[in-house]
Amino acid sequence: MQKFQTFDDITLAYRDEGKGLPVLCLSGLTRNSSDFDYVAPLLDGVRLIRLDYRGRGASDWADPATYTVPTEGRDALALLDHLGVEKAAILGTSRGGLIAMALALGAKDRMIGACLNDIGPEIAPEGLAMIGAYLGKNPGQDNFADAARARARFMEGFRNVPESRWMEEVQKHFRLTDEGLVINYDPDLARVFEPSGDVEPPNIWDWYAALAGLPVALLRGANSNLLSADTAAEMQRRRPDLIYAEVPDRGHVPFLDEPESVAVIRRWLEACR
Repeated sequence: MQKFQTFDDITLAYRDEGKGLPVLCLSGLTRNSSDFDYVAPLLDGVRLIRLDYRGRGASDWADPATYTVPTEGRDALALLDHLGVEKAAILGTSRGGLIAMALALGAKDRMIGACLNDIGPEIAPEGLAMIGAYLGKNPGQDNFADAARARARFMEGFRNVPESRWMEEVQKHFRLTDEGLVINYDPDLARVFEPSGDVEPPNIWDWYAALAGLPVALLRGANSNLLSADTAAEMQRRRPDLIYAEVPDRGHVPFLDEPESVAVIRRWLEACR
């Protein structure tokens, strides 16, 4: 992985691979650039740029107050600047999709399109509760094999997933230490996840509306507890040109290498081109 410096002197890690249409890959809340390992070999003619957010993966930890969508969006633009990329299509998983929509408000001229993986303008409370239950906590297993079995039980809504995939997942997102497995991100991320009564939540439907004129795609895990079927339907109603698929046997979030996921991403990439 390569590194660059942010406006506040944090060192962030990224991967820059391939040639063609620039695609900026933004991962989930606690996840990292490895989110896109499964789909990367299935895409041709693209330059995949994958960022580890501050506090995640191989990037530096920072002041937890900066673990926010606006700051992470600023970091994403800084990476494009660092690479000399004027515009990019954004493939955003969960948190990454929120960042993509937020960027459409203030930096739309840097965007070619957005593909949202299991995220929308409304987030189901049960999904938020599930995230809050594990955020910032170590998995509690001493080895990857036990962690893989536990993850298969924990990940609601996933069916027909081979054991090898759960092993890949835990190896990507946990580190083995003398004390057992630990999370591969700053535990203080949990501090900024707690809602504040003093802050008015943004209207994310406005963020979604800001994507007007850009090619937009949406993937929804058929069993997702974060993106409801009703919200996905409303997103389609507001954007009749939305490239959409529901991914069977998947909760939050699809792995992106499912046939339905790959078909939507390829259609979206063609629209971006």
